[in-house]
Amino acid sequence: MEFHTFAWHMRAVDLLSEEIPPLLHTDSGSKAMLWMDEFKVSHLPVLKHGNFVGLISESAILDHLNLDESLDSLFQHLPRPYVLDSAHLYDILLKMSHEKLTVLPILREKEEYLGCVSVYSVMSEISNFGSLREPGGILVLEINAIDYSLAQIAQIVESNQCKILSAYITSHENSSITEVTLKINNSNLSSIIRTFERYDYNVKAAYQDKDAEDDLLTRFETLMHFMKF
Repeated sequence: MEFHTFAWHMRAVDLLSEEIPPLLHTDSGSKAMLWMDEFKVSHLPVLKHGNFVGLISESAILDHLNLDESLDSLFQHLPRPYVLDSAHLYDILLKMSHEKLTVLPILREKEEYLGCVSVYSVMSEISNFGSLREPGGILVLEINAIDYSLAQIAQIVESNQCKILSAYITSHENSSITEVTLKINNSNLSSIIRTFERYDYNVKAAYQDKDAEDDLLTRFETLMHFMKF
C-alpha cells in the first residue's frame, strides 16, 4: 500500500511568515485594524518588551469605541493561543481550525516569540500535497465506524490494479458513520466502484476522469482566492 504524503516532517518553525509583523502593546487599536487590513488577516500577535502577550482579533477591537487608545488600555487580558516551534503541520491545522484563527504565534520552549504562521501560508504548503495535482479519481465511501479497515479498502483498490494516493477520514459527531475520501491513481473508477459495492460498501460520491481533477483544483483555487482577499 503506497501513499504520497506532504510536508511529513514540516514543523512550525519551517512555516514562519516573514510578511506579518507583531504589534506592540503601545500600538493603537486603529493601527491594529490598519495592519489587519493590509495583511488580509483577522488576528495579530501582540508583544510587550519582546515577550508574547497574546493574540488580538479584529472582532475584539471592534467591540471598543475609542480605537486611538493603546492596546494596553483597551485590553487587560488577551487570549494566548500558540504552538511551539517543533509543532507539526497537523498540530497547526488543528489549532487554527479549532480556534478559528487566521494567524497563529510560534514560540520557543521558554515562550520566546519567534514569529507567526498565517492560514494562507499553511494552505500554500498544503498545495504541495503530491496527490492534489496528480491525475486520478476521487471516491467517497460511507462506512460504519466499527467496520472501518483501511487495509481492506486498499486491498479492494489494489485488486483493480490501482493505488490509493491519499486518504482522508471524517467522523461526524453523534454518528456511527465514518466518511472516507480516497484519491486514486486512475480516473476511471467504474470497476473499483463495482468491487466496493460487491463488498457492501456504500459509495457516496465519485469524481471521475477530468471532472475529478477540475473539481479538486477548482475547490482549492477558490479557497486560496478567499484566503488572499
